[in-house]
Amino acid sequence: MQSLMLLVSALAATVLAVPMYPELNMNAVMPRELDDMTHYFNMLASKVQVSEDMSFAPVCDASRIVMPLLSPTPLPPPSPGLTLKHVAVGRGTQNYTCDTTNSTSVPVSIGAKATLFNATCVAATYPGLFSLLPKVVLGLNLEPGAAPINPAISGQHFFLATGVPFFDLNTPAMQLGEAHCALNKSIPAPPNAPRGRVREPAVVWLKLLTKNGTTGNLQEVYRLQTAGGYPPGDMSGHAGCIRAYWFYVS
Repeated sequence: MQSLMLLVSALAATVLAVPMYPELNMNAVMPRELDDMTHYFNMLASKVQVSEDMSFAPVCDASRIVMPLLSPTPLPPPSPGLTLKHVAVGRGTQNYTCDTTNSTSVPVSIGAKATLFNATCVAATYPGLFSLLPKVVLGLNLEPGAAPINPAISGQHFFLATGVPFFDLNTPAMQLGEAHCALNKSIPAPPNAPRGRVREPAVVWLKLLTKNGTTGNLQEVYRLQTAGGYPPGDMSGHAGCIRAYWFYVS
């Protein structure tokens, strides 16, 4: 029973972190996403059954987590001596603006916002389930502001200024630090990466390096496994985005 509660609470807090039974938005779900959701919940049911039969709780060991690679041009690996401290799933928006006086203007990124949810134990214990999270979350109605205060919230992500991403990972449940970041490298998301609610492509994958002002020994941050978030056509605005963040410390 202990292992069952660990699995259910971890998955529910990570994927849902909203009212207890999020509504499936059929208008936003395409046939492929329905297949992904069916696959996810079938896997979840099997893991719950296994957990019920176990005499001990699964071990939450971040050292067991394998970072997804994207060939033929993967992101640079973590620097020698760094260890993975935390994995979070971010739900929020990518924000854009454009020059409305110029008919040929294209959207330009002005930052992003996201609430971060602790997914470390899910990634360590059930990597197959974790890999499906971005696809599954896209098919759920997760209204902004609907989530109650939840100890599974890792923190918040936003921009202090254009080109200055910031992660606040200090919460009542965990004090992991604050990361002031700068871009190190970006690569396109995989061609089969999940599209967004209006079928926009997934945003790029990133490696970020921390800057002065960072606390908690945070050194490098990766944005991976993105879903949606590409610029919204030819206008200012925002696009919903799901992404996974990996935090490395010295």
